[in-house]
Parts: sequence; C-alpha cells; structure tokens
Amino acid sequence: MTKIYIDAGHGGNDPGSSGNGLKEKDVTLTIAKKVQALLKGYATVKMSRTTDKTLSLTQRTNDANNWGADYFLSIHINAGGGTGYEDYIYNGSVSNKTVSTRNTMHAEIIKQISDVRNRGKKTANFAVLRQTSMPAMLSENLFIDTKADADLLKSNAFLNKVAQGHANGIIKAFGLSKATDPDSEFIWVGTDKKGRRVESIYRGSEGLNYYDGPRWTKPSGTFGYGQGWKVDNLYRVDGSLMYRVQNSKGKLYWITASSKYVKVI
Repeated sequence: MTKIYIDAGHGGNDPGSSGNGLKEKDVTLTIAKKVQALLKGYATVKMSRTTDKTLSLTQRTNDANNWGADYFLSIHINAGGGTGYEDYIYNGSVSNKTVSTRNTMHAEIIKQISDVRNRGKKTANFAVLRQTSMPAMLSENLFIDTKADADLLKSNAFLNKVAQGHANGIIKAFGLSKATDPDSEFIWVGTDKKGRRVESIYRGSEGLNYYDGPRWTKPSGTFGYGQGWKVDNLYRVDGSLMYRVQNSKGKLYWITASSKYVKVI
C-alpha cells in the first residue's frame, strides 16, 4: 500500500505555540491521530509520534526517509495573531508530484473548513520539507493565539473536519481505494524490480485479474496474455504476494506477484 508518514508537530519538551488554554503539541497529535484513523484501509501509515514525545526535526525526517515513505505530512498550528489556514512546500527545487499533491491537499482541506480564511499555498525553507526525500507538505491549521480560531480548535467536530480534509487530499492525490476488508493484513515487502514491466503469462480465456486495491476479491479488470504495467512495489496481502503496478496514466493497481501467472521483464 501507499506509505504515508504523518508528523504531529512538536511534542515532549517542545510544546510549540500556546494560547487560549491550548498547546500546539496536543492539538497536532489529536489531528494526526484522526488522519491516521481515516486512512485505515487506504494506506500504510507511520506516525512520528503517538504520545507526548520529544523528537528532533532530523529524527522525524530520517525516520520517514529510512522507511521509504511515499508522502510526508507535518501537521502544525499557527501563531502570531492571524487567522485561518495555510500550507507549505519547500521553497527550493521540488518534484511535480510535490506541487500537484499540495494543490489537491489544499483544495480538499479548504472544502472541509470553508468558513475560515484561506491564507493560501506558500513555500518555506522548513527542515521537514528540505530534509525529506519524498513529496512533503506542512499544514498550519488556524492560529492558537487568536480566540476565534482557538475556539474552533477546541471543537472535536471542527478537528474532525480538518482531519477529513487532510485524509481526503491524500486519498485523491494518490488515487487510493479502500480495501474490501480494512482489517486484512498488508505488509510492505519491497522490490528491486521497481520501474520494470510486469506482464501476464496466464493463458486462460478469462484473463488475469487486477484490482484497484490490495485484495483478492472483486477484480477491477483483466489482462490478456502479454499485457501488463510497470512495477511500483511489492506487498504481502493476506499471506500472498501482490505487485502494486502503475498504468500509463500513473494510476495504481494491484496484481498477483506469483511467477505462475506473471513475469517481470
């Protein structure tokens, strides 16, 4: 599955900003956990922290880089007397995927919290954006030292909307589909065949099934003999290996990785 790294900003000895009875480290962790729950069955999620823990910025980015995350999302709360929502990508050279994903994320978040001020899409030289080796974004979710914003941040219903916007953005940007059974076992295996073509060698008249999610039921379509797409990664799904593959339009699908049915060329 797509690997999403969620970083709840600050934590432990670093409370972040504070105001109106709130600490940034607490609100960011609440939002991060909500996003994690919403992505269950869509993606494999790793959290920088799940408790009130002290972590350096480098520890966070190294953890994401070493894990091989497909996306890095750092969640923060703003301060300084303003109001509203804004997000950031690195102000240096970035991939087209970084830009397009941020555009989708921003739009989906604003859809959920349309009543607050949209402060726009911005760039900055933040360490968590500069030191990550995958597309990354940092979101600033209202101002903790502005009473009207803080009142919203105290509302569980509002935080649900913030989290839903973040989750919707990731799902849309990466073309994710929820697994038929979200409690199925998905384990990243990894492969040195990434980028190579995997083809069907199955000669049955009904063709080889492919799926729009990591599952073995309800196929999305079939390949004939010799048809196939590019290998993206390898996973174990309910005990059996599946390739995640990418078609010519960049959409991700899943097929068996059994050498009885496919070959990589």
